[in-house]
Order: sequence, then C-alpha cells, then structure tokens
Amino acid sequence: MKQVAVLVGSLRKDSINRKFAEALGKLAAGRLEFRFVELGDVPMYNDDLFENLPASITRLKNDIASADAVLFVSPEYNRSFPAVLKNAIDWGTRPYGQNSFATKPGGLVGTSPGAAGGAAGQNHLKSVLNVVDVVLMGQPEVYFQYKPELFADDGSVKDEATKAFLEAYISRFVQWIERTSEPKTSAQADAA
Repeated sequence: MKQVAVLVGSLRKDSINRKFAEALGKLAAGRLEFRFVELGDVPMYNDDLFENLPASITRLKNDIASADAVLFVSPEYNRSFPAVLKNAIDWGTRPYGQNSFATKPGGLVGTSPGAAGGAAGQNHLKSVLNVVDVVLMGQPEVYFQYKPELFADDGSVKDEATKAFLEAYISRFVQWIERTSEPKTSAQADAA
C-alpha cells in the first residue's frame, strides 16, 4: 500500500482542514495509508539552523522523503495559502540538492466554510508546488465548502453525494500515484 505524507496547512486543534484530511484518510483506507506530518514544531526557515539542525526538520524531511506521495490540505488565508505550508516546503527543499519533494506525486485539496472552498489559496500553492518538482495532479480539483452536517460524529463522510465525490478524488489520486511514481534510487532509499 502506498504511503502518503499529508501536510495540513492549519495548526488549529479544531481545524476543519484537519478534519477534512482525516475524512479523506478514512475513505482511502485499504488503498492509501495517510501519514500526517507534524508542522507545529517546525521553526521558521533560517539557513543558520543547518549548523545545528533541529530534530523537527530532520523528521519533516524524512517523513516526506520516505512517502510515496504527498497530499497538501490547505485552508485559504487572505486569498493565499498559509505560511506553515510555505515554511514546510522551504525546509523540505533545502539544502540545495536535497529536495525531499522532488518527483513526488502530489495532490492538493482544501476546504473552507465559504462557497469558493479555498480556490484562490490553492491556485497560489499550485505555482509553488510545480517549482519544487511535486508532480501535481491537476484534476479533479477539490475546493470543498465545509458543512459539519456532511460528516458523522466519528469524522467519516455520511452524505452520499459528498462521499461519491471524494471517493472519486481518492481513486484518481491512487491512479495518479501509480502512473507518476519514479523508482527510488539506492541513494533515495538510504536517505529515507
């Protein structure tokens, strides 16, 4: 089973994007294994920290490098994506030549209470992910308007139309990972 490093762009305990990611993970069970990457303890990017690299950075880079794919789950802040994701991307791509994201199949989803579902923020994030060599799945796009009544108390999706839509996304993401995965070199396997 393919392992997916999941980066959620909200640190809030009761984040709807975290809940949304967990619901997707339940739908993907048996096809993909979601592994949530901790971002809350990652310091802001600073080259000087490479002299005595914090354990959180090593963990972040290893979590991404060892995964078969990455899934970004992003809220929208001021028509863009949150700094916590940009920070994780900056650390993950450094130092030069050690890009943990390179050639990883990737997906991008997000949710918001508003009708646009975070579309503007995702569009900004897409441009960054392409630059850092994430092989991003373009379709279907998931700009999801979060409504609590669509989900059961255990976090699973209870609305059948929503479930069908999100299962179609997961199925397509599984196919995308299979189609775009590059074999790991021995050096990449050793780094993971």
